[in-house]
Amino acid sequence: MKIGFIGLGIMGRPMAKHLVNAGFDVMVTDLNQELVSELVGMGAGAGSYSEIGSQCDIVMMILPNADIVKSVILDEGGIASSMKKGSIIIDHSSVTPVESNECYYELKEMGISFLDAPVSGGEPGAIAGTLAVMVGGDQEAFDVAEKYMDAYASSMILTGPSGSGSVTKLANQIIVNNNIAIVSEALVFASKAGANPEKVYKAIRSGLAGSAVLDAKAPMMIDRNFVPGGTIKVNHKDITNVVKTAHSIDAPIPYSAQLYEIMQTLKVHGHLGDDHAGIVQYFEALADCKVEKKEN
Repeated sequence: MKIGFIGLGIMGRPMAKHLVNAGFDVMVTDLNQELVSELVGMGAGAGSYSEIGSQCDIVMMILPNADIVKSVILDEGGIASSMKKGSIIIDHSSVTPVESNECYYELKEMGISFLDAPVSGGEPGAIAGTLAVMVGGDQEAFDVAEKYMDAYASSMILTGPSGSGSVTKLANQIIVNNNIAIVSEALVFASKAGANPEKVYKAIRSGLAGSAVLDAKAPMMIDRNFVPGGTIKVNHKDITNVVKTAHSIDAPIPYSAQLYEIMQTLKVHGHLGDDHAGIVQYFEALADCKVEKKEN
């Protein structure tokens, strides 16, 4: 099968590289032609949306938001306009389940399968090829697509029908981002009390407070390293989708609603481009105290 890949950003670029390196016949496109040229230099082909649609059996994409996803798929000259019946679209973007279902049902009428398949693991996971993929859609399409996603993922689970992957990703983002916020609050508290935040982190990481998030983000906070692996901007979008989805199904989300306002504050203060470890800056501003390395 020929594989199309659309979106060569911070996540898509390494994902597409893994597909090429695995020996698959890959065709790519992106608004940034330098990134396209890089993949072509590795052995990929390049083409327009309609060319990718007509030539590829499976098309993967990871794009900034649902409006762009739907435009790339369904607009005049989009990939669906030229795809063969029986083809599969895998959307690795983070959108709402409602938006995933809109794509699924419209494409189903065309004889095209659609999997909503958001990923977790950030840029480090994309580079390492160890992403976790949360998939919604039909079992038959998943069975075909699984071996191709294996090129950049260590875990692929079909969580249910269309929209289930997007629901799972939003649940993941609730846990991850609230965890980062509470790690931030705890380290600011410790710093304000005069403790060495690095030693506090090392003391608690092997106990019940330990977590993958603590190990990934506490050192970044302490080193004041906010170079993004996953930006606050992207996570702000995801938490916005959490709030919208939760309100639509009458599921109260008090912690995530507060987190949304925290991220709104960080947006106002120009921190959207920071890694989401930069959430600590909200709590630092409240306490007038920075989390940073200390001598003692």
